[in-house]
Amino acid sequence: MNVYPATKIRNVCLLGHGGDGKTSLVESLLYMTKNIDRLGKVSDGNTVSDFDSEEIKRKFSVSASIAPVEFYDHKFNFIDTPGYFDFVGEVYQAMRVADAAIIVCTAKTGVQVGTELAWKRVNEKKIPRMFYISKIDEENARYYPVYEQLREKFGVSVCPMVIPAIVDEKIIGIIDLIPMKAYELKDGAAVEMPIPPQCMERALMARGQIAESVAETCEEYMDKYFAGEEFTIEEYMDGVKRGVMDGTLAPVFTGSAFTGIGSLALLRGLIGYSPCPIDAPKDMAVTEENELVEITVGDDDSPLAIVFKTVSDQYGKVSFFKVLSGKVESDMSLFNPRTGETEKIGHLYHVVGKKRVDVDEITTGDIGAVAKLAVTRTGDTLCASNKKVHLTGINFPIPTYSLAVNPKVKGGEEKIASGLARLAEEDVTFKTVNNSETRQFVVTGYGDIHIDVLCSKLKARFNVDVDLVEPRVPYREKIRKKVKVQGRHKKQSGGHGQFGDVWIEFQPGDVEDLVFEEKIVGGAVPKNFFPAVEKGLRDSIAKGVLAGFPVVYLKATLVDGSYHDVDSSEMAFKVAANLAYKAGLPQADPVLLEPIGSLKVYIPDSYMGDVIGDLNKRRGRVLGMNPAEGGNSVVEAEVPMAEMNTYTIDLRSMTQGRGSFEFNFERYEDAPFNIQQKIIDERKAYMEED
Repeated sequence: MNVYPATKIRNVCLLGHGGDGKTSLVESLLYMTKNIDRLGKVSDGNTVSDFDSEEIKRKFSVSASIAPVEFYDHKFNFIDTPGYFDFVGEVYQAMRVADAAIIVCTAKTGVQVGTELAWKRVNEKKIPRMFYISKIDEENARYYPVYEQLREKFGVSVCPMVIPAIVDEKIIGIIDLIPMKAYELKDGAAVEMPIPPQCMERALMARGQIAESVAETCEEYMDKYFAGEEFTIEEYMDGVKRGVMDGTLAPVFTGSAFTGIGSLALLRGLIGYSPCPIDAPKDMAVTEENELVEITVGDDDSPLAIVFKTVSDQYGKVSFFKVLSGKVESDMSLFNPRTGETEKIGHLYHVVGKKRVDVDEITTGDIGAVAKLAVTRTGDTLCASNKKVHLTGINFPIPTYSLAVNPKVKGGEEKIASGLARLAEEDVTFKTVNNSETRQFVVTGYGDIHIDVLCSKLKARFNVDVDLVEPRVPYREKIRKKVKVQGRHKKQSGGHGQFGDVWIEFQPGDVEDLVFEEKIVGGAVPKNFFPAVEKGLRDSIAKGVLAGFPVVYLKATLVDGSYHDVDSSEMAFKVAANLAYKAGLPQADPVLLEPIGSLKVYIPDSYMGDVIGDLNKRRGRVLGMNPAEGGNSVVEAEVPMAEMNTYTIDLRSMTQGRGSFEFNFERYEDAPFNIQQKIIDERKAYMEED
């Protein structure tokens, strides 16, 4: 693979809904430019981008992959991203290093939720974007209705660059509107043909829309447009690029990945209209002096790179990075500001899907990979030790869907923990917690497919079979009335015996932790045994009398007792305190407490009724509804944590993926009686199993 200057490089991520043809488009671009000699298919599991065993098995992308394409003395680093919501972390990784984005939708399904989310994300990140309408040659494809749908949904910035040439309701090629040239596919190559007369009116109307968009990019073009003068091809291209760069224009390309028609027109469009790394919005970094500086993109500057993706396999760890300035060379030492350590750069690669090509250097603006970095992880900066700066990392959405992972074979807990720790090197978006209270190892991700893929990788890479179950809820217990009880421990078995005798008042406390007091008169219990009584109670409250959950808001007062000069000991008084606890709490009107969380749900207004109705079914209390950006609303509520296990999946279903939420623990409160009984029964069942 050749070395390219930054002006000849385009870093482009492909975004869109699952199944809309991103992977197939990359395959077509590779094939049409002779970068590969065989056109793979997703259904056959032989594409360059979808090479992971999970992707081949499931027939969709689960991770972002790099596919460089060389064409017209340019290099295009295409980053193919998953379209399914469970793998949104991969999208954020790709967008961190992309200088432009292509949003793919199909001529059959049109604008879907993934299309809308892609548009929202590129606007938030201020990434220049284009559309590609795929699958125009398939049955029931409808290019023009989908194009109008794009304009209706995303505004007049949406502008056609390429349209299909349709004769007798059959697509015979494409029309590139700025040069006004038509192309058909012959023997695997795009060949120029005359524009069919039936298509001329459509083509002129579409070119007129380009002229309107170009006119709005500067005053000079506006004056020329209103004077009725025709733009030159150079002015058309300059105006389109201006509009793409400032976000006022979103060009629309089209084609078929299967036949390859439209693929080369898209590449020419990327050359003409998308930014190279030098033209792209500049990265900002923080210096050692805590100053914010703009990064200069150039080969002569100090080396600076950001690691945006990590892959871990049986051979070790591979870190994918983009060079923002200078160049990264083999055997170079670079500084990691997060760890404060220096990394030795070993083998460097250009990556094409799963294939690695050894290179000596990665130049400014290009994307490469390096093996076996010791302390560097996804989101880290690598810089020269004499010019230390820290780049903004990757802000991933917070994962919200949790499942407990149990080994199918006893004793597999350690293998699960170590396997997931290895997987966390390449997927930083899932979280794990070993909950000692509920005795479960809990994994939190973006959805059920996300966690299922993690479990499949555990099996494939580490030979660990697991079961997935709902996480247990950490309930609490408390008492609601005051009682006074005796705890008396007496044991005689030859020699010294054991004797401890206490009277303790139990009552509701004001703070969550145990409050212990003593009001002993006349030395009925010597002071040196007070700590033993308190220790016995603290050990006891770890397990409540209703269902074995920890007891909170408890005040215990030692009011009386007795002792034996010889047989009394700290252990005897600890046991006596425990006996008082077991005798007293059942009489003190114990109650179960359930954790309540504060919930914020972000949804389009049209889903308000469904979401509120669902919250009511979950025993939620709606606190308010407030307007948010983009015609959305935020619903604020308080909901029992036990009702939120499947909310990630259910909200996605209710809103077709348009809704999101935040949920945080707020407090404990009394559980309804019918819920208490259900919890107690379930607790007894799994305590017996354990």
